[in-house]
Amino acid sequence: MTDRDSSNHPDGPDAAARRPVVIGTAGHVDHGKSTLVRALTGIDPDRLAEEKARAMTIDLGFAWLTLPSGREVSIVDVPGHERFIKNMLAGVGGIDAAMLIVAADEGPMPQTAEHLAILDLLGIAHGVIVLTKTDAVDPDWLELVREETRARVGSTALADAPIVTVSALTGAGLPDLLAALDRVVAAIPPRAGANRPRLPIDRVFTVAGFGTVVTGTLSGGDLSVGQDVRIEPDGLSTRVRGLQTHQTKVERAAPGSRVAVNLAGVAVEDLRRGDVLAAPGLLQSSRRLDAQLRLIPDAPVTLEQNDEVDLFLGAAEFPARVTLLDRERLEPGETGWVQFRFREPVAALKGDRFIVRRPSPSDTVGGGAIVDPAPPRHRRFRPDVLGALETLAAGSPDDIVLQAIEAGPREIRDLRAGGAAGLSPEQVDAALEQLIAEGDAIALTRPGAPLRPSDFVVATTAWTNLTDRLRGILAAHHAAQPLRRGMPREEVKRRLKIAAPRLFDEIVASAAARGIVTDDGATLRLPEFRIALDPARRELADRFLAAVAAQPFTPPAPAEFGLDPQTAAALEELGEVVRVADNILYAPDAYERLVAETLAILDRDGVLTLAGFRDHFGASRKYAQATLEHFDQRRLTRRVGDERVRYAGPGAGRAAAAKETK
Repeated sequence: MTDRDSSNHPDGPDAAARRPVVIGTAGHVDHGKSTLVRALTGIDPDRLAEEKARAMTIDLGFAWLTLPSGREVSIVDVPGHERFIKNMLAGVGGIDAAMLIVAADEGPMPQTAEHLAILDLLGIAHGVIVLTKTDAVDPDWLELVREETRARVGSTALADAPIVTVSALTGAGLPDLLAALDRVVAAIPPRAGANRPRLPIDRVFTVAGFGTVVTGTLSGGDLSVGQDVRIEPDGLSTRVRGLQTHQTKVERAAPGSRVAVNLAGVAVEDLRRGDVLAAPGLLQSSRRLDAQLRLIPDAPVTLEQNDEVDLFLGAAEFPARVTLLDRERLEPGETGWVQFRFREPVAALKGDRFIVRRPSPSDTVGGGAIVDPAPPRHRRFRPDVLGALETLAAGSPDDIVLQAIEAGPREIRDLRAGGAAGLSPEQVDAALEQLIAEGDAIALTRPGAPLRPSDFVVATTAWTNLTDRLRGILAAHHAAQPLRRGMPREEVKRRLKIAAPRLFDEIVASAAARGIVTDDGATLRLPEFRIALDPARRELADRFLAAVAAQPFTPPAPAEFGLDPQTAAALEELGEVVRVADNILYAPDAYERLVAETLAILDRDGVLTLAGFRDHFGASRKYAQATLEHFDQRRLTRRVGDERVRYAGPGAGRAAAAKETK
């Protein structure tokens, strides 16, 4: 496996300060970008035969060098011709700094301006402006080009970038350029790590004896040999078989490196430029992206609702439709909130920068940053939507996590994996701890229990709304069914519109632990609810209960006293009777006598027949049979043939049956 486009992994105590850096070229066609890269590195970045034949860069090229300070630098050389601007965009997404190259004999040209606008939209704030071919002009002309170039960059992120004059042909100025690059590289802040490696793929090829190889600029965390990874947005699972940086095998590559990755178990035809290699669970594919879009002042179009654009993200290009969320049209120079809609899934993270071009004629019109990589579909001109986007764009981690759980309970592992857009797992955990401590969020666990990734968390305001709805559902049920102890769980779940069974159970358990509801198992009720019979029902019930007490072992049926099934069920719920069959209800003390005396007979005699029960209690066969079957169901007794024995577990029952067989 070979790699012409990676950087060594830094080790040692000052590794953060010496981390790999990627510099990208930019500038008009034939202004000497590739020639300058060859002069600096000794490597020809033009790898295609057509490029060498035409003396023009067509696709991305790669090289590397060691600066005077010892810092390793990777260089991405991009094509300057307007026909290959899409290839240029595939290479600049992961760079840390730019070399904007202007030929001294021509000065800034159309592609100079477009490349400069792209660098500005991508937020590339570090760089060097290089005036090449100085051997072809006199000093006065060179000074005019310097002044014109400085004016061109004055309103961009490279406004303060140093200007260095060089001749790749004679070597004049190259030491000054290397020194300037050293100063620029030293000023670049470290990349965030947090063990979230991601590599937008800009090349896919096969190496004999190794198999499929992809290359790109690594960000977010280290990548190691043997590590499991996924290729998004298709979700292909694979493993890192080998790594190279600068044609050198390494066991681990650091963020900022240009890396070649040998993959296991995937074919070249399964991959394409623009796919993203990432840690499993890091990226969530979506057909929508929420973003803040800025049109460049000289954009050739006004963007209108549902316009089609080409969006360039990382090394990928996607056709998209635009939903303008806060205005009817977006004019050149304006910034607005948009939602991009795609025909195919895309994979991104919050904060990723992008470029937008119109499809035909192909021109750069703007760019910006993603604020939500997997949003729901939005309606336009909604203040709540716009406020949420503002929070995502500028809010603290606490604000972002709180917003993510204001719509309802979310699993912590979902928030850690991307549900809280753009935050690392550590940031999510810290934000949740703070929100819970300050009372702005609660965890659906037992109060005081430690948090687990599978736990649900919810904003306190959303929890209050949810439990208010739950109490309202139960209160309405109690009003409509005052004689029923509670509402069936499944009916509550349906009315509350909670589809996930585990989430519903967690909500109920948390509400019960906080005294909001009472969970009776099959039913739920308000803690303060008590069954109460109206005066007319109470009078009928008292007459019935008196008759039951008078005939303890042969009680009358409820219907004989005009009791409807609801009233009889209410008496059972109130504990004033014990039901053993549909029309057989005992007084509690009579039922306890039945149980105690039946067990006493079994302890004494070992067995009890239906006739024996009937004779002992002076009951008819109807009562004896129903009561003994009830005892069987309660596992007080067990039927063996025509007799009952005392229930002592499954083993005892088998032993009794075996004894009877003998």
